[in-house]
Amino acid sequence: MRTITTVSTAEVRFGKEVKKERESCKISQEELGFEAEIHSSYVSQLERGLKSPSLGVILRISKALNVPASELLRRIENSK
Repeated sequence: MRTITTVSTAEVRFGKEVKKERESCKISQEELGFEAEIHSSYVSQLERGLKSPSLGVILRISKALNVPASELLRRIENSK
């Protein structure tokens, strides 16, 4: 019998952390996109784990969310 396990990719985990942080800041995807200088549809794709952000995007998002990029990455490393 095969068991199916759900593996969460780094992109999915990053997206979950961004969404969680964005919601705790009580800002919309549009507001985050504006502050991070990225399109709101890209924010949506990131939050759903559909896109892999560049280092520059990670840094801009972390600045917009007022959380160190290293903290976001630490959370991703520690999640499954």
